[in-house]
Parts: sequence; structure tokens; C-alpha cells
Amino acid sequence: MLALRLTRGAHPAVQLRRLLVAAASAGTGFLLLCTLGYAMSNPDAGSGSLLRLAWCATPLAATVYFAVAVARTDPATSPRTGLSAIGLGPARLMAVSATTTALACTLGSMLALLFFLHLRGDLTGMPFDGAAAEFLAADSPLPLPAALTLLSLTPVIASLSVALTLRPRDDRPTPPGTRTFGRFGAYGSGKARETFGAYGRFGARLRATARPGKDGPGKDGPGKDGPPQARASEPHPPAQTEGQASPVLPPDTLPAPPADPPKGLPWGIAVLAAGLAVEAYATRSGGTPTTPLPGGLAGGAPSVLIGWLLTATGLALAGPGLTHLCGRLLQTARPGALRLLAGRVLMTESTRIGRPLGVVCAVASGAYAMTALDGPDGAEFGPLTTLGLLLVVGCTLATLLTAAVEAKHARADTTEALLRLGAPATMLRGAAAVRAGALLALFGPLTLVVAELAALPLTS
Repeated sequence: MLALRLTRGAHPAVQLRRLLVAAASAGTGFLLLCTLGYAMSNPDAGSGSLLRLAWCATPLAATVYFAVAVARTDPATSPRTGLSAIGLGPARLMAVSATTTALACTLGSMLALLFFLHLRGDLTGMPFDGAAAEFLAADSPLPLPAALTLLSLTPVIASLSVALTLRPRDDRPTPPGTRTFGRFGAYGSGKARETFGAYGRFGARLRATARPGKDGPGKDGPGKDGPPQARASEPHPPAQTEGQASPVLPPDTLPAPPADPPKGLPWGIAVLAAGLAVEAYATRSGGTPTTPLPGGLAGGAPSVLIGWLLTATGLALAGPGLTHLCGRLLQTARPGALRLLAGRVLMTESTRIGRPLGVVCAVASGAYAMTALDGPDGAEFGPLTTLGLLLVVGCTLATLLTAAVEAKHARADTTEALLRLGAPATMLRGAAAVRAGALLALFGPLTLVVAELAALPLTS
């Protein structure tokens, strides 16, 4: 009920993103049901049915990726002050977000089932009744358990992915010098092993603090005790000045410097080079087209498909590092306020923006390679291939836009501070334009080069 109330009372923009998730889930569910219809109409083509089902993995992954991005930017399930007091802690909000995602995907799956039954001719009274009756095996009864199993893939995988992504984490750093308990403690684990007898010296800690009136004259005179002597192994308390309510923080407990650049750039370049090398090997070896592509396209050797997969993975891994590098290049050669602001924002948001941007580049290069499969006459895309291509491209672009909105909300405090300091709004818009131009100048040629190299094994 809480998930339904939060869903109903959300902002229109949030509702639009959820409807887009439902639409993507409907398209993916329809492709899965069409695979079932093909298997029913061609019972002898077992390998062909499995191959079509395997090709549905790409739209399914794109839909789940988009659903996770929408769940991360949902303001209704973001932690806020005071929610833990009423039982809405991080774990409960994570469960609410996963439930909301499951509801949106289930709605899309039900729409896919209705449209599938309508094209089969099982539902009448609407236009195009039974338009694909022969392809979807309308003369055979629909196996309901198999259909429901295929339709449940998107809601289950999407909700589990959201729960895994938004699971509560304790990111608070452990203050240096904090004593952690070892073998006999109930919390934490000691980094240094305690020596034998560390807990057996009874009264070792009490002797350092003398009780007044019983231990005799202290260091400061009769009847007074001196300050307790700290042990060499314990951290010294910070000094406190007059009129100060809290102790002065030592330098090692100050906020950490900005995060290091993403470390996925070398791995991404290595995987990308490996994918291009596999495709080049397929070109020289002249592999036979043993793996047919969907929609009546020309076939390709398995090594070509492996090369495509490695190339897409490399672009996705290298995206954050390339975005961070782009922001650093903007700040070279005596930057002004505009380039400095644009570069710092790119470096800060490199992980959030770079990964979806790398996925978009991978999809764009793959789509360009698919258009060159049938030579100069162009590729003959079938309706299901077109639907799958639209799903993948649409979900990746929507994920990139959602990540951009998330980045804008994350730096809202910084933008307000700049406006209070007197920064003109035109400078902020100019910085956004500089960021977009820099990313386009870096990722545009990279996408074209990778697309040409990916299409080379199939056009040669």
C-alpha cells in the first residue's frame, strides 16, 4: 500500500519515467511472447527458437538498465531526515523502490499479453484482430504457464536489480585511531592482534586513575590527583580551547579530498582492443556465417558476435574514465571560470554520466554495423528486429537523459551557491553547453571509428 501511495502521489515527470519503464517492459514482453509463438508454430526448429530467445536478452538487459536508472532518480524513495523515525529506513525505502519497479514492469507485461492475444485473434472487437494468427500459432492453445514465465522475467530481474543497486551501505569512514574490539568484542574486528595477557592484567587501566582521598597526595598537592596518564597505545584526545563547545578536529579526520578518477579506463581500452582484434581475426579467417541474425539479416560468424560483445563492454567500461579525462582536458592551458566550472563538473559526474554515455556509444556503433550487413542494398529489417532495435536505442538514450537529470539534482546545492555569489545564469548555461560540446567532440569520432571497425568484418 505504501508503494501504491508513493506511486500515485509522485511528480508528473516521475510518473512519465515510470510509464516509459512500463512501455519498455511491454515491448520486451511482446518479443518474448513472439518467441513462444514461433516455437509453437515451428515445433521442429528447436535451435532457431532458442536463438530467438537468446536475441531477446539484449532488449531485456536494456529495459532492466533503464528501470534501475529510473529507480535511482525517484525522489519518493530517496532517504530523507525523519523517515527512519516512522519506520522508513534505507532498507524499507529500498523495498518500496523495488516494489514500485515491479509494479511498473508488471503493468507493461500485462499490456504485452493483451496485445499478443489480440494479434493471435483470441481477443476480438478491436482493429487488426488476428493480424499475425499464422505466425503466432493461433490454431494451437496457448501454454499459459510458459507465457507467464516469460512475462515474469522482466519484473523479477528488474526488481532484484533495483534491490541490489539500492541496498543499504555504510559508507561512513572509520576515524583513524578509533579502537576496535578484537577476539572478545561484539562489534567490529581489530586490525592488530592483541598480545597474550592484554585482557588479563586486572586493574591495569584503573591504576592510572587514582581515587581522591584514598591514594594519598597526588602530583598537584595533598588530597588532589593529577590528570590520568594516557597509555602509549591509546590515541591522545584533541586539545580544546576556551569558549569552544566541541574539540578541534585533528587533520586526519577532516573531509577527504575529491575522489580519484575512475579506474576502469585501462580495462575498458583493453577489452575494446580485444574486441576489435577478434573482429579483425574473423575478417582475415573468413569465417562462415553459421549464426543467423534476426529479422532475415545476413549471418555472421560466432567470432564476430563475440567481438561485438567485447567492443560494447569495453566502451561501457571506458566511459567514466573518458568523461573524467575530458573534464581534465577542459581545465588545461590557463582555463577561465567557464572552462574550469565545466571541467570540474565533468570530473565530479564522470561515473554517473560516463557509464550510460559509453553504453549509448556501444549501441550506436552496433546499430551502424547492423545497417551495413546486407551490403549496398541495405539491411532488410523485419518488424520484430525493428522493435528490438527501437527498444535498445530508446532505453539507452532514456537512461542517459535520466542520469543527466540525476546529476543536475545532485549539484543543485552548488548551483544555488553560485547564484547567491553572483554568478550569472548565462555562465551556468554556457558551462552546460561546453560540457555537451566536449563530450560530443570526444565520443562522436570514437563511436564512428568503432562502428566502422565493427562493420568491417561483415562488409568485406
